[in-house]
Amino acid sequence: MKPNIVLDTNVLVTALRSARGASYRLLSMLDQDRFLLHVSAPLVAEYESVLKRGLLALSEQQIDDVVDYICALAKPHKIYYLWRPMLKDPGDDFVLELAIKAHAQIVTWNVADFNKARSFGVVVQTPREFLNLLEKSQ
Repeated sequence: MKPNIVLDTNVLVTALRSARGASYRLLSMLDQDRFLLHVSAPLVAEYESVLKRGLLALSEQQIDDVVDYICALAKPHKIYYLWRPMLKDPGDDFVLELAIKAHAQIVTWNVADFNKARSFGVVVQTPREFLNLLEKSQ
């Protein structure tokens, strides 16, 4: 059974900044059917907002294309409940809510920000840790 994941925005930003490293490898594997990515409207809105802050050497159209590609491959969810505030950064609560609904783990570079996710049974890993898990399961 392939793993279910929610990709935190910081992983996406890191992947689009450099073609090296775990974040980029993970993003490049989206179409390989090795894991199932889950998204929600608030997460997609955050992807767009953060990516369009001018931190990347990509045009707005290129960013739209990346986000559209992610949405085409991911399983969308509507969240009908809110458990807020739960996390140190209230801006991360919708990521946790999506992970709970999707029965998914969270892949992020800010593992410490999601400490309370474990109380809901949600696994939180860095991209590197998640890739190691994928390699072991082959």
